Amino acid sequence: MTGFINGDMSRELIRMALEEDIGAGDVTSLYFVPENRKARAFVTVRKEGVISGMGLAEAVFLEVDPTLDVQVLVEDGSKVAPGAMLMKVEGKARSILTAERTALNFLQRLSGVATLTSRYVSLVKHTNAKILDTRKTTPGYRALEKKAVLDGGGVNHRMGLYDRAMVKDNHLVAEGGIAALQEAIRKLNEEKPQVEVELEADRLEQVKAFLELEGVDYILLDNMDLTELREAVAMRDERHRVRFEASGGVNLETVADIAETGVDFISVGALTHSAPALDIGLDFVVLG
Repeated sequence: MTGFINGDMSRELIRMALEEDIGAGDVTSLYFVPENRKARAFVTVRKEGVISGMGLAEAVFLEVDPTLDVQVLVEDGSKVAPGAMLMKVEGKARSILTAERTALNFLQRLSGVATLTSRYVSLVKHTNAKILDTRKTTPGYRALEKKAVLDGGGVNHRMGLYDRAMVKDNHLVAEGGIAALQEAIRKLNEEKPQVEVELEADRLEQVKAFLELEGVDYILLDNMDLTELREAVAMRDERHRVRFEASGGVNLETVADIAETGVDFISVGALTHSAPALDIGLDFVVLG
């Protein structure tokens, strides 16, 4: 499968996707394609991009018909040119046609995420900044889309609410001030040392205060302009192991300038909530 998510989870997602597409049966193939017709098909990319989701696409074809001969020709993370053949499938024509759309849906969506991530990564490669994803993912697809971000050269942020504490303005109000915040961090560090702590700051005064706290791993610089980002980074010295993440106002036009301020990470929600699907199709040849 993908090697990134639980096998049972990916199989269930594939079954759900096939069920919503096939329902009571693929009437077009059943009535218009002879039962014994054999075919060969090539999954082919139409536009330049970065590929992700090959394991899922292969699994879709085999879920529909385990007798199909499926050959994966390109690995996830590969940069491909228009016309590149990604996969060869041979066997019953009905089976190939029934599986086609679901397999392509996974492949197009995940390759779209990987391709957009790659574009962002290429724009900051002259700096030390890393491109992060967010939790703004398609429900049920989070592990798949975060795997696609990795395939595009990006870095995963937290997977969910359980593996990193992200303390935002509303949490700070609830905590009741810096002293209570420090105590909460201390308690979390003691009870769950594997969980990292990130604090959100939208003002430089907050950054200064947060740098003096113990047990903080990251400070999120929220919607700060370039001057503020540079000033925040300048506050850090050899005493501080904290890393800075910039968020807000990030797009393909602004990301390079943000990276050049010296921040360690730049989070981009668009990687998963706005990535256009990569144009991938299936070329079909009847064998007899």
